[in-house]
Amino acid sequence: MPAVVFGRRADIDIGVALVGLQGAGVLDADLFHAHDPRIVALPVGTDLIARLFHEWERRLVATTTDRVVRPFEWGLDWIPQAERSAVARPGHGAGDAGSPADALRGWAADATAHSERFYAAPRGRDFRFDGRRVRFPSAFRTPHPDNDTVHGRYFPASFRPGESRRAVVVLPHWNADPSSHVALAGLLARFGISAVRLSLPYHDARMPPELHRADYIVSANLGRTVQVCRQAVLDTRRAVDWLESRGYERIGVLGTSLGSCLAMLAAAHDARISAAALNHISPYFADVVWEGLSTAHVRAGLEGSIDLETLRDAWLPISPAPFLDRMRGTRTLLVYARYDLSFPVRLSRQLVAGFRRRGLNPEVFVLPCGHYSTGVAPFNWLDGFVLIRFLRRALGPLGRGSRGDPQMCR
Repeated sequence: MPAVVFGRRADIDIGVALVGLQGAGVLDADLFHAHDPRIVALPVGTDLIARLFHEWERRLVATTTDRVVRPFEWGLDWIPQAERSAVARPGHGAGDAGSPADALRGWAADATAHSERFYAAPRGRDFRFDGRRVRFPSAFRTPHPDNDTVHGRYFPASFRPGESRRAVVVLPHWNADPSSHVALAGLLARFGISAVRLSLPYHDARMPPELHRADYIVSANLGRTVQVCRQAVLDTRRAVDWLESRGYERIGVLGTSLGSCLAMLAAAHDARISAAALNHISPYFADVVWEGLSTAHVRAGLEGSIDLETLRDAWLPISPAPFLDRMRGTRTLLVYARYDLSFPVRLSRQLVAGFRRRGLNPEVFVLPCGHYSTGVAPFNWLDGFVLIRFLRRALGPLGRGSRGDPQMCR
């Protein structure tokens, strides 16, 4: 098989990617030929590389066998009548006069246009902290009481007296288990940034007995999906309230996949968040669900009841695209994966272009892997390094802070 030798810096990422695939048992060892320990010879053709990664991604996705296709619902029962009536217009509004599609689109358009109100919440004060975990009531109430208590694991960094204090709210991916992102949060603390790893709505201890997956945050129920994602953003803002109450001065967010979307929405609506590390990105919530490999079962529930354009309008309040101008002044890292089938690369590049058109100048890093393979060594090491390095720079050095409290943030 003909091969091309990679030795230049620009080619190292592809070499690392395929070495990782070999280690995972996806590639045959005879595809590799090393004339030098620093150089890997690979088969010619990026199409082959993409195909190998895509096959690996499909195998990783297939390991989850408990996905459920849920029926399509407009979800208007999740929208308070007062919010629907406030934007009602005869024949087109969010009240009772229009069709369900008109009602939802009218409400979503109003929520997007008045997003500062949509994502507003009273400052949280009822925090329960045992030294390792923090709990507090969500600012948004759902029909499931267990879901309305927010749970966070706290990873404190050590600070000398007088040093400014840095912290990050960590938002994991959809259906993350309780241990997900815990190692990353611990590494942040080790490198001088305290972290609070939040459980997303309907995850972990917040999951009601009738669920075994966190289906209510992303599903074919349109109104519920918007409102539960809204809840996650408000929960993030309350976590920032708690960090502020403990003396933190520089606060960032880090989100992965669904958590990335939620982290950007929080940063766009909270001026206290000065840095955002967004890991797997798209401008539109609907497009990821419609096109993504890991949400094919959600699309199966949507098809035949709604088209992509209407879905995009309905889910616009929880999409990053309308709020890019609100990210001005926020240091931002955009990370996407070159062979991603869950957050299609075309969409990720659209979001990067949207930032750049506005002169926002985000930092951008392209992982040499796919979506699910980001969680596999060595790609998870690379991803973690990029995220932590950015946040250390973006939140500033451990200089002297404006507060003189000599106690540690414990």
